[in-house]
Amino acid sequence: MTLDPALIRQTYEAIRPATMRTPTVHAARLSLHLGIDLYLKLENLQHTNAFKARGALAKLLTLSDAERSAGVIACSAGNHAQGVAYHASRLGIPATIVMPEGTPFNKIKRTQDFGAEVVLHGQGFDESVQFTLDLAAEKGLTFIHPFDDPVVAAGQGSVALEMLEDQPDLDCIVIPIGGGGLIAGMAVAAKSAKPTVEIIGAQAERFDAVKAQFDAVATNFGGATLAEGIAVREPSPTNMAVIKEFVDRVETASEQEIEAAVFDLLSYEKIVAEGAPGAGLAVIEKLAPELKGRKVGLVICGGNIDSRLLSTLILRGLVRDGRITRLTFEIDDTPGQLSEISRIIGEAGANVVEVIHQRMMQSVSLKQAELEIVIEARDKAHVAATVQELRDAGFKVRADSELG
Repeated sequence: MTLDPALIRQTYEAIRPATMRTPTVHAARLSLHLGIDLYLKLENLQHTNAFKARGALAKLLTLSDAERSAGVIACSAGNHAQGVAYHASRLGIPATIVMPEGTPFNKIKRTQDFGAEVVLHGQGFDESVQFTLDLAAEKGLTFIHPFDDPVVAAGQGSVALEMLEDQPDLDCIVIPIGGGGLIAGMAVAAKSAKPTVEIIGAQAERFDAVKAQFDAVATNFGGATLAEGIAVREPSPTNMAVIKEFVDRVETASEQEIEAAVFDLLSYEKIVAEGAPGAGLAVIEKLAPELKGRKVGLVICGGNIDSRLLSTLILRGLVRDGRITRLTFEIDDTPGQLSEISRIIGEAGANVVEVIHQRMMQSVSLKQAELEIVIEARDKAHVAATVQELRDAGFKVRADSELG
């Protein structure tokens, strides 16, 4: 079976009744911020909060009665797992999912909630896949590959059909890349519907196998990444051939850029996204000068980010923006100092979040104390104004935001 426009259209018709048609929305604030006309395809609103449900359903619908009865197995860091588990349960097909050790707990729980049996094995997709194949052979299960299957890729390609139906004048579509199934399917579908549309792939710097093959350079892989959903060491050769034919360029983003982009999606557009679409927005932010004036689409391919990780990411983003900062004081260890500092901070319009009054473990003189106060402000300029008010009142203070 070949990944072509006919297969994508046929597959879309098959999965359409059980697939949510997610909206393609104008990112008004990010558009103003970046100077481009940005549209977001919200696949984080899909039944399992990721596009993977499309390809999973597409493959499940091709199984014979005997294969359905025996059951299926998949190997996934989370989104493909949930897609297979959800639709397998809905269709009455037993499902086993092998997930790498260290997979975020929320993805494990949601996969189990959809009725699948979860087996944890290996440190990543590449370490887990052979174990999955062996288990499939042992138990007579059908292996549902997350990206190396033309039917799965065709299911993912339906995302592009919907995007271009909603926004036919898109000049460019940015697509995150792991194993290549999403971008292969979308590139074939998009170029068929609109040959002039530019397709840009986005990867994490730490897992840049597709960019390395695309540009014929050495690859990087390994280490922790926020974009664990696209942390694949080796793309499918079939998908890679499609990418080389239909994709215009592939770019990467650092961990810091991905983290900042996930925060930007939440801060500017109130959209919860995981690291993979963060890589997509990070690439757009890097390319913003050359994309100015163009109509750009981005696939928000998943929103399954761990809530604890998200809370830390938000706090770090607020610190980067200067909206939360730590002030360190050297004060005389006398009554009334803290109340006076708090009064000045409050009158400046900032808010005290945390206070640490240190007397013992410090380097200041015996009759002094070190005071740390974490404040919330509007931005870095507001922090600077607040610090100046404190200095004008005679306090010796430094702000962490002044160090960076």
